[in-house]
Amino acid sequence: MGWLFLKVLLTGVSFSGFLYPLVDFCINGKTRGQKPNFVIILADDMGWGDLGANWAETKDTANLDKMASEGMRFVDFHAAASTCSPSRASLLTGRLGLRNGVTHNFAVTSVGGLPLNETTLAEVLQQAGYVTGMIGKWHLGHHGSYHPNFRGFDYYFGIPYSHDMGCTDTPGYNHPPCPACPQGDGPSSNLQRDCYTDVALPLYENLNIVEQPVNLSSLAQKYAEKATQFIQQTSTSGRPFLLYVALAHMHVPLPVTQLPAAPRGRRLYGAGLREMDGLVGQIKDKVDHTAKDNTFLWFTGDNGPWAQKCELAGSVGAFTGVWQTRRGGSPAKQTTWEGGHRVPALAYWPGRVPVNVTSTALLSVLDIFPTVVALAQANLPQGRHFDGVDISEVLFGRSQPGHRVLFHPNSGAAGESGALQTVRLERYKAFYVTGGARACDGSIGPQLQHKFPLIFNLEDDIAEAVPLERGGAEYQAVLPKVRKVLADVLQDIANDNISSADYTQDPSVTPCCNPYQLPAAVKPHNRPVFISQGGISGN
Repeated sequence: MGWLFLKVLLTGVSFSGFLYPLVDFCINGKTRGQKPNFVIILADDMGWGDLGANWAETKDTANLDKMASEGMRFVDFHAAASTCSPSRASLLTGRLGLRNGVTHNFAVTSVGGLPLNETTLAEVLQQAGYVTGMIGKWHLGHHGSYHPNFRGFDYYFGIPYSHDMGCTDTPGYNHPPCPACPQGDGPSSNLQRDCYTDVALPLYENLNIVEQPVNLSSLAQKYAEKATQFIQQTSTSGRPFLLYVALAHMHVPLPVTQLPAAPRGRRLYGAGLREMDGLVGQIKDKVDHTAKDNTFLWFTGDNGPWAQKCELAGSVGAFTGVWQTRRGGSPAKQTTWEGGHRVPALAYWPGRVPVNVTSTALLSVLDIFPTVVALAQANLPQGRHFDGVDISEVLFGRSQPGHRVLFHPNSGAAGESGALQTVRLERYKAFYVTGGARACDGSIGPQLQHKFPLIFNLEDDIAEAVPLERGGAEYQAVLPKVRKVLADVLQDIANDNISSADYTQDPSVTPCCNPYQLPAAVKPHNRPVFISQGGISGN
């Protein structure tokens, strides 16, 4: 582990022994006038219908709605998977899970993460002279060299995985509710099957755990402060920057504290939306006041809402997956129904992205990687194929169609994780396997294989209610095209330089307490200590 300790020392150690970032913001490099800045904000478990600009019933996203009116809104934009780790891996690599190796979520005890031979967006931009920062949820491996600081990010402040994967002193709202961290060495008296009580949720600043357990009620404001500080310092330096902000909202537990007068369930979720919207507003305001003309801000989500959380889950809008709901289960997160992967998306860049435009182009989170690389005048990594494309022409209002084909990987509800058994071909969508995730009522839709796929015409049936008749002319015309594009992508993947993620688990890699040594196996119900917190630049 000598190399790891060397990297720690290079990151910077204060006199008190705690780590602080030592990003050199003052190096004379290329100015912002030559290369744009990028801010990518990723919401967690946010439904397509949670954005007011998408769905009139939503009244809680004033800042995001304003951003939509000042930029471009995408209504046919898709996450690259319907669950956390695979979606985030695809954002940072531009590649589907069958290529980058991340096909399902990593655990608290995961030894591995996003394979080290995969090149991240941060690494590409770092090589192009950018200062790179990440704030928020990582969920692509936290042990050793899988940590964000070793994946291209000069600065990191956030949690290593979802914030329900560890206990806190302020547990927030969940369904079912989870208890706070146990006091002392005794077990909690209110253990729930889906609650983590053996280890507290950690908050990192670079390689240092600065708070454990995390105070959820103040986490959003901490993210806003760190994000705005990063933007201010890098803007002042004249160096271009990439800031990736992966929000805790709208994943449970919801940490809201101010509740309006409304029915409790929707009141809680609406308050969470407003808190998230306020956080995004603070980041956008800082961009507007420091680097407005040369900063591209992109907002989207990692997957659809987590329906089993009932009133604490978001809205899929009109994408209700009626065919599936009639058979049980949820058509949202973890599924390949539209509610699982169609997500809100906004682009904002004054003077470059047209104002108040709604785009119907078929686009994906996969496109962020190649688009940002192109705009940064950098080069795509060699020796591998990409599933995303440069959509600059769409962003700048010079082109409309986007993709002809997208593939929606299995994400936990049905089929082998990561496998491509759902195909979007222009206005058609074909399912070779169907299944519903756990719904609020506890039901799980049965997994069904379809030798002859279900095919829906989304232009006529956005609710995915009635598939085309198999004997009909429309079905017969589309089926061979679906088969061909699916065969082509599988052959392309077989010929590609693909990676394999290490999903083995070991309790000794659980993040706990001491940043200068590998943690010993975590003792059940042993409440970790609180460690002091540093500032973004040590000033």
